[in-house]
Amino acid sequence: MELKQLTEEVALLSREIAAFIRMESAGITEANVENKSHNNLVSHVDTTAEQRFVDALKDLLPEAGFIAEEGTGEKVEGLNWIIDPLDGTTNFVHGVPCYCTSVALIKDGEIQLGVVVEVNRDECFAAYRGGGATMNGKPIAVSKRSQLQESLLATGFPYDDFGFESEYMDLLRELMHRTRGIRRLGSAAADLAYVACGRFEAFYEYGLNSWDVAAGIILVREAGGKVSGFRPSKDPVFDEEIVASNSAIHEELLEVIEKNWQRQD
Repeated sequence: MELKQLTEEVALLSREIAAFIRMESAGITEANVENKSHNNLVSHVDTTAEQRFVDALKDLLPEAGFIAEEGTGEKVEGLNWIIDPLDGTTNFVHGVPCYCTSVALIKDGEIQLGVVVEVNRDECFAAYRGGGATMNGKPIAVSKRSQLQESLLATGFPYDDFGFESEYMDLLRELMHRTRGIRRLGSAAADLAYVACGRFEAFYEYGLNSWDVAAGIILVREAGGKVSGFRPSKDPVFDEEIVASNSAIHEELLEVIEKNWQRQD
């Protein structure tokens, strides 16, 4: 199946599962929620949605494996789906209307396609390698702002890795003064989709997993943006740190990050 057709099929599936999540949101209670670890929530909606993704994607591409947040399916060599069935579970549980489905296909380390559906706004962001990026079927592009001082940024905060809290707060403090503002949506998939369509000029965060960012990365790149780690040696998919921007402010933003981020591996 060619990438364009495959992306369209994944988008249809994602919309179906987003509709299921929307339907279930009215009945979610603390009794339906478990703690996987400190501040890391999972509900029956997460696990059911992930199983639905895996079952359907197996039919679409039987040879592919899975890297999925709740552990459904198995990873294989070469070709894998990367799935977050509900990115923003804490928002979902608390009734905060920003959470997404996120699905990407990666082959030998290169992301082939990505689809993010923002459930409450019913916005479907899709991209495939060489095909550009769309929202609800219409082409999107990153913003044209070229100065950090004129830019609106998004970020997030780790829920369990506080070993670099001081450095991260120093970075936040400087960017508060050097940008138009900083937002924290609570869903990295939404943050990246919003960079891709020009709502944010950039997004940065550390402590993320591949399923949080894989689909959003190809959205940003195909929309004309740039994605990297905090440092050149880092892979934004698997190395738990990411900077995604409209390209124009990328180097300026990296300079600020390098000044404040002294994490040693």
